[in-house]
Amino acid sequence: MKTLKTLGTACLISAALVATTTAYAEREKGRGHSGAPVVYVTSQGLYYDSIVVVDSLPMKGNFQQLIPGMNGLSTEFGPGEVGHLGGRWWIDDGDGEMNEGDKFFLCPLLGPGRENP
Repeated sequence: MKTLKTLGTACLISAALVATTTAYAEREKGRGHSGAPVVYVTSQGLYYDSIVVVDSLPMKGNFQQLIPGMNGLSTEFGPGEVGHLGGRWWIDDGDGEMNEGDKFFLCPLLGPGRENP
């Protein structure tokens, strides 16, 4: 039993290191790097660069919907607006409701926003 517990702990630590390394690698690429996420805020008419800090969060607390579309990702509220939750996002699995099947993650918007993608 102790061996199984030790093995489980080692797996969790390895997963955390991989996730952390990936997050830091993306941060080092910097603003405007190709492949970095860009989010369009509909209420502002502005595009924001972003960085995926945590790729998977538990469904606890408040999340703002991020909508994938033909022109990329969009959301209703951005920095400085009531309704913006600081980058705590959920993407719907297609059923129109926030539930366990959806994706939850942390991806802050980096200002200032701009008019072009």
